[in-house]
Amino acid sequence: MMRHIYVLVGLLFVGTAVLDARARRWSTAAFWVIVAAPCLFGDAILDAAKAGTRWPAQAMGAGVIALAVIAARQRSRTGAGDGDRDGEAAAREASAARLGNRLFAPALAIPAIVLVLVLGAKIPGNPIVRVLDPAPSQLPLVALGIAATLALAFALRVTRSRPAHGLTEARRLLNTIGWPVVLPTMLATLGSVFADTGVGKAIAAVVGAVISIDSAPACLLAFALGMVAFTAITGNAFTAFPVMMSGIGLPLLVVRHGAHPAALGAIGMLTGYCGTLVTPMAANFNIVPVLLLELRSDYAVIRAQWPTAIPLFLVNLVLLAVLAMR
Repeated sequence: MMRHIYVLVGLLFVGTAVLDARARRWSTAAFWVIVAAPCLFGDAILDAAKAGTRWPAQAMGAGVIALAVIAARQRSRTGAGDGDRDGEAAAREASAARLGNRLFAPALAIPAIVLVLVLGAKIPGNPIVRVLDPAPSQLPLVALGIAATLALAFALRVTRSRPAHGLTEARRLLNTIGWPVVLPTMLATLGSVFADTGVGKAIAAVVGAVISIDSAPACLLAFALGMVAFTAITGNAFTAFPVMMSGIGLPLLVVRHGAHPAALGAIGMLTGYCGTLVTPMAANFNIVPVLLLELRSDYAVIRAQWPTAIPLFLVNLVLLAVLAMR
């Protein structure tokens, strides 16, 4: 089932690329084609790599480099917004005024459907499990994909729009956001790369040279500060978490000082998000709102968030000391 979700996402990117190509926006079209490739052919690339054929994976590596080059050469622009043609903006505002709060119904339907599918799958003998048949770790993702698809159909019904309108609006939104759309995926992948290449061990060696590893408070402070700093550098706590846990959390705090692993992991992740609040690298949180809301300053969101980040870090540090090091 997860494979079908990826195919739908890939087809969305392909459709966006076709519309951009028709508008002669060749570099933008190429960007979305490259993004679509792993969604459509990811299983084939993985199977080829397992069989010893390297060129598909190498081609994807070249594609990642191409994405960076294309992103560096252009700023995010409004996709369908090649100008307000035929009063499109005025028509959207009139439609929004007519529909009112009903516009929120499709968006609110997504979490509701996900909740029903995930909780319903836990009931023994539930037909939902037989229909979805996902691995337990993939169930939330499958449920989210189904919920988004149903919400799209619901939105078309509420707005009385044609299905093609969903694609044109998706293209407008994707091109408004631009390259930050793919940044969370890239950063999550980067975390796995860091963990597999031994970055955690390198951090453990540096920490051991700077602080006394026999001191639990010192190790805890290093872990918390490392989560914040590494998250600020990479823009994603999911990238920082495997590195800091393999370098400090597991060997020093859990094994050496007996920290509670569940509390350390949960509060440690929340501590990392203090770094998310203060970094432009967290583009999906701090840059995308600037683009969508057309704010004057690129750092307006960060300036509004840093007063929250500092006390939140201090509170998390206390929670780690009380709950994880009990």
